[in-house]
Amino acid sequence: MLHPRMFAEVLHAPLTLVTCRKVAGARRIAKDSLKGTVMSSSGNQGLGAKAAKASVSDLESMVSESPSSDRVCLKLAQALHVRRSEVALLRLEKGSLRFIFPPELRSAGVLPLTGSAVAARTAATRTALLSNAFMRVKHVSLFEAVKLGAGDEDRSQEQMPIQKIMSVPVMRSGGNVVGVVQVSRKGLDASLAGADFTGDDLKQLERAAEILARMPFMQEGAEI
Repeated sequence: MLHPRMFAEVLHAPLTLVTCRKVAGARRIAKDSLKGTVMSSSGNQGLGAKAAKASVSDLESMVSESPSSDRVCLKLAQALHVRRSEVALLRLEKGSLRFIFPPELRSAGVLPLTGSAVAARTAATRTALLSNAFMRVKHVSLFEAVKLGAGDEDRSQEQMPIQKIMSVPVMRSGGNVVGVVQVSRKGLDASLAGADFTGDDLKQLERAAEILARMPFMQEGAEI
């Protein structure tokens, strides 16, 4: 299950800006204190990325169907081999980010873009982040009282901390940010949380974000 702490982590580690090709702006990669954090790069695709490629094509075909955010996020979870509760989608509304997936967090409050939460930084700086050592980052979490997931596999992960995370801005073709999509892996420790995310996984999530930007439910005020 996706622990709510993924959504409002306040990062205190010093960051270095590096230019990027896929996201307008820059990607941030932490220094030595974030050892294990990587950003997207060229290279051979791993098995996870190859599996995601086919599913990303499925997302493209769903745009014209006006699907629900739940249906799209479930497809994304399958694409990147994570649990339903390890996917989060937030939409920009009146200068703040509001959760539209998972549905349990839709009424849990908003994240101001001026805040230091990972999702807020992702949107405000148009910066994609990948960290496979997230627990080493000093952070503060909110929404911890909200329980997520109705399935058995989600309940088994309910108290597990986030170990690995990818956070990508959802932007329209003109560069306007309309939200943020996040995917994580949870477990008692990093070794139990599953495979590390790779640069190719991040590229797949960035491609998914491009498609998500065209989904009707990403328009401010639209039905989700």
